[in-house]
Amino acid sequence: MSNARRKGYGYHVSEEQLRKYLSLTTKEKLEWLYEANEFTNKFASGGAKRLHGMFRRGEI
Repeated sequence: MSNARRKGYGYHVSEEQLRKYLSLTTKEKLEWLYEANEFTNKFASGGAKRLHGMFRRGEI
């Protein structure tokens, strides 16, 4: 796929980060996700929230 057609974003995760994540229990993973979502919803502007939605839907 050409760069002109790509949407969304990419990122790199180190092996150390993967190991740490894999060591978490399911409950710890869900708690982290819940807290990250709460933080984002509390502090993101309306425009940022709209952009997040567009990313999730693959529109940008």
